Amino acid sequence: MLALTAGLGVALAATANASIGEASATSTATDVTYRFTYSGTPDFARAYVDTDRDAATGFALGGVGAEFLLENATLYRHSGSGWDWTAITQVTHAHADGVATWTLPRAAIGESATPGETDLVFQVESPEQTSEKITQRYGDAAPSQSNPPTAVPGGTVSYAPTDEIFANPERGLYRHAGECDSATFDEATLRSYRTGAKISLVMCVFYLRGFRTGPIGADALAHLQKQFDTVRAAGLKMVLRFAYTDSADGADATKTQVLAHLDQLEPYLRGNADVIAVMQSGFVGAWGEGYYTQNFGNNGVVTAADRANRKAVHDKILQVLPTTRMVQLRTPHLKRTMYGTAALTDAQAYDGSAPARTGHHNDCFLADDTDQGTYLDRAVEHPYLRAETRYTAMGGETCAVHPTWTQCATATAEMAGLHWTYLNVDYHPGVIDGFRTGGCMPTVETRLGYRLALVDGTFPPTATGGQHLTINLTVRNDGWSAPINPRRADLILRSTTTGTVTRLPLTADPRRWAAGTTTTVTETLTVPDTLTAGSYDLLLHLPDPQLPTRPEYAIRTANAGIWEPATGYNNLGTTTTVP
Repeated sequence: MLALTAGLGVALAATANASIGEASATSTATDVTYRFTYSGTPDFARAYVDTDRDAATGFALGGVGAEFLLENATLYRHSGSGWDWTAITQVTHAHADGVATWTLPRAAIGESATPGETDLVFQVESPEQTSEKITQRYGDAAPSQSNPPTAVPGGTVSYAPTDEIFANPERGLYRHAGECDSATFDEATLRSYRTGAKISLVMCVFYLRGFRTGPIGADALAHLQKQFDTVRAAGLKMVLRFAYTDSADGADATKTQVLAHLDQLEPYLRGNADVIAVMQSGFVGAWGEGYYTQNFGNNGVVTAADRANRKAVHDKILQVLPTTRMVQLRTPHLKRTMYGTAALTDAQAYDGSAPARTGHHNDCFLADDTDQGTYLDRAVEHPYLRAETRYTAMGGETCAVHPTWTQCATATAEMAGLHWTYLNVDYHPGVIDGFRTGGCMPTVETRLGYRLALVDGTFPPTATGGQHLTINLTVRNDGWSAPINPRRADLILRSTTTGTVTRLPLTADPRRWAAGTTTTVTETLTVPDTLTAGSYDLLLHLPDPQLPTRPEYAIRTANAGIWEPATGYNNLGTTTTVP
């Protein structure tokens, strides 16, 4: 019999807890896998399995009547009344670092039908956290928490948009909760940003105060790696900046020392580029913003030699950071003095050059008509930025309430025109509160960065192995910018009987799906001649090339009922048959 644990001697009065997230149930022809995330360090992880989907039979909890219970690595069968269970077998299980998983034979819970359905409730203790009920359909890759589109055999499919606010990688609001070199990220807190607040970005300003005249210490580098690891485990990404001081005394390091530090940092930047959304140039001056500085031209008085030294630092960052990532400068004037006054062109975009990889950040956005010195000549630099940011990362934070500029109408027009990708939700609180009271916060949350919505698609009803398959898919970008980093696009063929996945890469580049435009993707793909005869669901996968197996890093389209959180796929609502 299952040992009784504290508080579990009687039927549980469970309530849903938002700390449990990303619940999924997937299956193959022989096995089922359950997975969810949680907070804290509980001793017990549980899955209640209602195979007959009758809440009146089995153990009652959260709207299910469970015939089976998984508690840690043991599978139990309900013995007929109350908290009374009989152990059946041991299964593959792990719960650590905020993730619980099980894999067990479908036969162990008496399931063999395809399709068939099971209701599930997940739980951890202690403290006790219990999920909402979800329903798994065998052969599906994700629980049916929302109604997916009814699959049709080929033809044209139209997709309903949604105004839902949800997290998507490398865009949106970000959190900045402390200094990254001294504070330590907490994985559960970071995960709650994504699952609760729908935020996928955190700011890491890493101060090197103690290393102005010598190498970065081993403890500091180890702490930086720990921060990267925690962000990755939680499914978020960083906006990263290094600095030497947060004081107007501008006590930074010399160019030679900065370059030496970048040599030390190179393996950390390259090894963790997967969770760096974008890097800000930093290093120079107070807060790494380049104005108050003891070594690079102070208080706006910058000589030709100072400009050359600043460019040397920026170029070194571009050198040590992988070419897949952009580096942002604090003002448009800086980029114009480094790489010329012409804005980036469509032909230059994403070519890996220094201009193509140099974006912009503004840390006094909307403060006044110069953004407190961000613009030296707004009449020239503002149009330049509007053109540049079609292809480069643009983001930052506000710094003061202004009676005109921070009003919703002006602020959203500025963010749209300058293609803003991300914004600090923690500062300035007066500005952010004004967005809320002014009614535009939902617009800010949904429009920052990209927001890709499928419009319609045309697909063939049959696909013969070894021959071509042509699809047409229309995508609208309702966001304020395009995706800033490389992004794959794949058509997935998933067997409706076995769940086996076949991936057909598309040549489309989602970075070219520009803000405010509609793009029709027409591609002719070759079907593998080894594909087994049968029916296949078609799905769109937009994975992160460096984190392709992590569904939280895939792009979710802004459509109702097609997202699969367990796989990161967008269900296209159609099937094709391989004869």
